[in-house]
Amino acid sequence: MRAATYRVPAAAGDQEDGECAVFYFGPGQGGGVEDNLRRWIGQFEPPDGKPSAPAAQSRKQTINGLPITTIDLSGAYTGAAGPRGPKVAKPGYRLLGGIVEGPQGAVFFKFTGPAKTVAAARPDFQKLLGSVSK
Repeated sequence: MRAATYRVPAAAGDQEDGECAVFYFGPGQGGGVEDNLRRWIGQFEPPDGKPSAPAAQSRKQTINGLPITTIDLSGAYTGAAGPRGPKVAKPGYRLLGGIVEGPQGAVFFKFTGPAKTVAAARPDFQKLLGSVSK
């Protein structure tokens, strides 16, 4: 279930705002970390036409005693229409994601938008992830 959605104002030169969505489904719900990373990777088409997975930069870390897996990926975003809408590729997009494995279930942070907008707000996204605690 979507717990929150934040609109991130477009950076200079970008035509669209970014969106940071936070999801929490409850204990044991929402799928595993690797399943969600694969799904997010599948929502991108790299500009060079190669598979998205090798271009994705993922990292595991611990913040405030909680395991967090992050991902950074750029390309044409095809996941914006939702499961029922037609897929429309939005070139020049970027995704920053974070999956926090909390004691009451995972919390998913998915920040997507035009690449410059996401890059400009990256420090704020990292602060958001750094604010999680048990």
